[in-house]
Amino acid sequence: MNEQFFRSQMLLGRETMERLYRARVAVFGLGGVGGYVVEALARGGIGALDLIDNDTISLSNLNRQILAVHSTLGLSKAEAAKARVLDINPDCRVKTHQLFYTPETAGQFDFADYDYIVDAIDTVTGKLALVQQAWEAGTPIISCMGTGNKLDAAAFQVADISKTSMCPLARVMRKELGKRGIRHLKVVYSQEEAVTPQGWEEEAAALGKRQIPGSMSYVPGAAGLILAGEVIKDLALTEI
Repeated sequence: MNEQFFRSQMLLGRETMERLYRARVAVFGLGGVGGYVVEALARGGIGALDLIDNDTISLSNLNRQILAVHSTLGLSKAEAAKARVLDINPDCRVKTHQLFYTPETAGQFDFADYDYIVDAIDTVTGKLALVQQAWEAGTPIISCMGTGNKLDAAAFQVADISKTSMCPLARVMRKELGKRGIRHLKVVYSQEEAVTPQGWEEEAAALGKRQIPGSMSYVPGAAGLILAGEVIKDLALTEI
């Protein structure tokens, strides 16, 4: 028995831990949510991880992103995530993709290679493309809805997108997926009404944005851990 995963095996059993080791999971987006997903999957015994992001770690990430510490400032999030995963579990098979997933870059991925996909990216167009590509490949996917401008980590819940309410992003996704004939999608979302940041209008305008979302240290992490838990739970019940 691998002592590193002894406590997990006590709950899941040897066969399930071996199943998790055989699994290959792709995590799209390595920010506040995705970083915590990767952390929990690596510590949970997932044997292969594809990590997809083209961003670098900046000072503004320090308040909420697990990959962001002063020693990683300026580094690629994908490479920082890989280094952290291998420091946790050197046996994990890690592949990095330093790009942003968009409809234009979607062709670089064969979703049939994955046992599960985690959507932790920000753009609606990218999320829609991810879900559609996963749906066409028959690969399970879980998608994170909005975490910005939220304060209540306990408000997150898991639901089919057809059952969501009060979340503007989920509403848009539900409508657009419906146009594509996709009626069901497992999501993590919150019914909490978003707080409107005040006093940052000039900064947003300088960046060409209507609004810069605020974020707390604990909120995206809570969503990320829930996402990872659902992935491990689902894989534990699936023969790979």
